[in-house]
Amino acid sequence: MLIENLDPVIFILGPLEIRWYGLLMALSFIIGGYYLVKNGKKEGLSEGILFNMILAAVIGGIIGARAIYVITNLSHFMAHPEQIYRVDQGGLAFHGGLLGGLLIGWFMAHRYHVNLGRVLDLAVPGIAVGYILIRIANIFNQEILGRPAALLPFELHPTQVYGSLIGLTMLLIHNYLARTRPIRSGELFWSFVLYYSLLRGIIEETFRDNPLYLWGYVSETWGAGFFTLTQLATPFILLLAWFMRKRIREKLR
Repeated sequence: MLIENLDPVIFILGPLEIRWYGLLMALSFIIGGYYLVKNGKKEGLSEGILFNMILAAVIGGIIGARAIYVITNLSHFMAHPEQIYRVDQGGLAFHGGLLGGLLIGWFMAHRYHVNLGRVLDLAVPGIAVGYILIRIANIFNQEILGRPAALLPFELHPTQVYGSLIGLTMLLIHNYLARTRPIRSGELFWSFVLYYSLLRGIIEETFRDNPLYLWGYVSETWGAGFFTLTQLATPFILLLAWFMRKRIREKLR
């Protein structure tokens, strides 16, 4: 979705810029952290340990998300190295954030002797809400733009909206699974990774104006393109998520 004259800055206070992207990212951390702590305490987890895990996972997630984004746009950042640290202006790769948060979460869970799978399950609603809000923030930054398509009544595919709807769908799927069937620790998290990767690879990435690899096919009529890096990586992520979920389900039989 491309909206002209949309200001990404809410207000300026001296040298400090308050941007929609930073505000919505902070809000997603607050919502996700509140849910995790509230429900983690109900399961007997220490509030102090949960806060430490959340803080570490947030830092690890941001570092991982930015690192993957910089690597996949290396030529731009080599020409503008001063922009590498400007995460407030956007440019976070979701899969990098998930990987960074997961690695730090594993380390912290091992340190505190906490069931990592259960903590990951409790983190899913916050991750889904974060995806919804960050894709809205992408509209203000005029990034994650879609391709033009002859069949559309507007200029570009609104891929930020597609992404937000994927996040909402994942939240609904999570709530459905959590309430309708017995769940083993970690199953909800890997179900999220499985269904999210499938939906993003098929819907968002197909219409998002990202660089293409292999033969790089684009339909100008539909505005659909194949294959982006995320699409190429999607089968491997799906296989990993399916294997981890299958392993969890069989482990306690």
